[in-house]
Amino acid sequence: MYKHFFKRFLDFWIALIALICISPILLIISILLFIANGKGSPSLEGGVWGRLLFLQERPGKDAKIFKIIKFKTMTDERDAEGNLLPDAERLTKVGKFVRSTSIDELPQLINVLKGDMALIGPRPLLVKYLPLYSSEQMRRHEVRPGISGWAQCHGRNALSWTEKLKLDVWYVDHVSLMTDLKVIWITIMKVLKRADINKTGSATMEAFNGSN
Repeated sequence: MYKHFFKRFLDFWIALIALICISPILLIISILLFIANGKGSPSLEGGVWGRLLFLQERPGKDAKIFKIIKFKTMTDERDAEGNLLPDAERLTKVGKFVRSTSIDELPQLINVLKGDMALIGPRPLLVKYLPLYSSEQMRRHEVRPGISGWAQCHGRNALSWTEKLKLDVWYVDHVSLMTDLKVIWITIMKVLKRADINKTGSATMEAFNGSN
């Protein structure tokens, strides 16, 4: 009953109340990011929102594609050939803070309201990874993806891909109110400690190649 009805009901109302309560914080962060992300911006190609938000297609429940919403933590700076600079070089000081505190994930509350995501579930990964999953790993798409998940509680980006995907499938088989409450509590503790944000020596998680 929780998995098929109450989870979605609670997700919607918690996300709505949370967005209202944190709206002042979102406004302040938006102003700071708008200023920080100006460097290398392609003539405000995406308008104001193009400097504030990062939109990217991700597979959701049943691998249905949706656009995830995150705060943009990097500039659009490019080299002489027009190629984007490495992630670590484009990550601004404001962006680094926003990412380390997981504030960049907060706009995904809008995805929760829309029904694309849940508060808790496997993190939505890149569309290009879909053909690389084993049949067992593909089971992570049997539920809505989440802002945080079981894997994020047990290592986040410090985990190997094999470990992370295994934990995602474990969550699919153990969805419950108690599990979700445990994930929320552990996530809050990790965010406060800024733990497991990135792999050692990397600004972002290494790419999945089907074997790592």
